[in-house]
Amino acid sequence: MAFWFLALLLFAVGDSKPANPINQSHMQAAMADMRKGSYHGFALLLKIVNSSIPDSLRNSDITFFMPNDEELSKATITSDHLPEFIFSHSMPTALHLTHLLHLPNGTLVPSNIPSKIINVTNSKRSGLFVNNAKIVTPDVCGSSTIRCHGISTAMRFENFMVTTKKCNRFDPPTDLQMTQH
Repeated sequence: MAFWFLALLLFAVGDSKPANPINQSHMQAAMADMRKGSYHGFALLLKIVNSSIPDSLRNSDITFFMPNDEELSKATITSDHLPEFIFSHSMPTALHLTHLLHLPNGTLVPSNIPSKIINVTNSKRSGLFVNNAKIVTPDVCGSSTIRCHGISTAMRFENFMVTTKKCNRFDPPTDLQMTQH
């Protein structure tokens, strides 16, 4: 079933060119790397949303976290929420696996959707996780400045709220506080 869905999408998209593509040569190279790594579904969905990439992401480095085709077929993604799905599975900086491994355990990183936070957890024995998804195929994209990693499943997002305490010139500033809702 998933094969026919992807085949139908491929036929519908064809060779259409996005109106304002993000650095097209880098994106094309990254999508070719995704297909070589057997992440055909994610590459296809990225091709579809390429024309709707926000101006804030154009010409910027980016890292994608890609569920494999089987996991994508299990995800509930409507056409209205396709850009949100793709951009929530990415972060606004290009990071190799070695960079991610150097982040302190439990680091919260913004995704390209401001309300979606990615929690990077390094469980030494179990591996590196982004939210609930384990990085299973690191550094899939190597032909461009875009980075991408294969993950075990579509990411789920917890609701985090960042609060700051006010300070005045007499009191030292305090740290951010994270609360889960």
